[in-house]
Amino acid sequence: MTFGIVTLAIGYMLGILGLAMIVPALVDLAWGHPDWHSFALSALFTLFAAGTLVLASRGSSSSMSLRQGFILTVVSWLTASMFGALPFLFAELRIGFADSFFEAISGLTTTGSTVLSGLDTLPPGLLVWRSMLQWIGGVGIIVMGIVMLPFLRVGGMQLFRLESSDRSSEKVLPRPGQLAAWIGGIYVVLTLACSLLYFVFGMSGFDAINHAMTTVSTGGYSTHDASLGYFGSPAIYWTATLFMLLGALPFGIYIVTARRDSLALLRDTQVQGFLGLIAAVWLALTLWRIASGTEDWFSALTAVAVNTASVITTTGFATEDYTLWGSAAVGSFFMLTFLGGCAGSTSGGFKTYRLQIAFAMLVQSLRSTLTPHGVFPARYGGRKVESDVRESVAGFAMLYALTIAGLALVLSFIGLDFDTAVSGALTAVANVGPGIGSEIGPAGNFADLPDAAKWALSLGMLLGRLEIVTVLVLLTPESWRR
Repeated sequence: MTFGIVTLAIGYMLGILGLAMIVPALVDLAWGHPDWHSFALSALFTLFAAGTLVLASRGSSSSMSLRQGFILTVVSWLTASMFGALPFLFAELRIGFADSFFEAISGLTTTGSTVLSGLDTLPPGLLVWRSMLQWIGGVGIIVMGIVMLPFLRVGGMQLFRLESSDRSSEKVLPRPGQLAAWIGGIYVVLTLACSLLYFVFGMSGFDAINHAMTTVSTGGYSTHDASLGYFGSPAIYWTATLFMLLGALPFGIYIVTARRDSLALLRDTQVQGFLGLIAAVWLALTLWRIASGTEDWFSALTAVAVNTASVITTTGFATEDYTLWGSAAVGSFFMLTFLGGCAGSTSGGFKTYRLQIAFAMLVQSLRSTLTPHGVFPARYGGRKVESDVRESVAGFAMLYALTIAGLALVLSFIGLDFDTAVSGALTAVANVGPGIGSEIGPAGNFADLPDAAKWALSLGMLLGRLEIVTVLVLLTPESWRR
């Protein structure tokens, strides 16, 4: 297997990343902050590496095999995280490479876990870089989710090849370049709209742009230690809720909606299931808060909506420490951490369509038990769920649970307590951000964890973002044979 096309693609990717570092450097220069040197040095290293890889790969074949696609997917995320960590390492933060890498991979995978505190006083360039990492990672996740993963048959994602709903031979967009342009255009429009509404409702221009990037990407990095709670504005909370949900919807359906079918988004089975689940959670927790407290229904609904939407969409924003709401809330938020948004979106987690298929399989099993001679095919969106999809969803569910359990066990051996180990493993693999407990909960961060725990959690973030199978398949001997 030749790796020329892989190194060439990584070289171009690093070139884009190096050029992106110029933006926070200019921000620091405009603010008169000397930290622009760290970005200049980081950009120099990154662009040098990019140029070296591109020059070394000249003349490589322009075609890519499936195995090379696996390798490129994993190596590109690792490489981007390593070079994305350089500005944190070179800045005057006095943190090591473990912390710098953790912050970078958490940003690029849009997990939102952080080792940094004192955000309100950090250099503006670093705040912009954190937001840009999540914004860049978010669009990369969308492209990977709707272009690459369906062909890798990761847990049933073959359902989401972008084929027309009415003519199977006609693709939504005939060329990858057109697809990327549409995805990028929709992503930019959502970000600009979110930024504008944040600004109108009281954020500064700087905060509005940063939070828009981390909202649409469902990343959750903030420019303040208090996260969204810093602003104390219901209008800002509802804006965040709206755009977190929009970021968690499938971008492929956005394209179909814009080009051909204005109601495609509302008719999509996965979207209906996702929004229905959100509505049920809001109703249940709002009624519970009203019954157990003294606040009015709108305040209760607002607090529930923004915080549950943040967890379900794997964003990680918080307006308050919801672990203080009571044991029922803690249990609810822990369960919501598993879920995630839709396939082909910026969000992580188990994904809504897998839950829907698993439920259909459960119903089929129960009906077959009651009527052994009956034929009851599992259906998704009116279509029969084929056996390969059922097997891949069941296999992924088992692998997902084993990955979380295995990571939690590793964290326990490192020395973390049970709550921190389990919720930390879950939040890493689900790409959510905050865990449960005083140390890594919504009111804390990951700074005090041992370096070994941060490396283990970084691996968990990568596994979760790349749907686990994409990484594990590289461990098989077949992946390295010609």
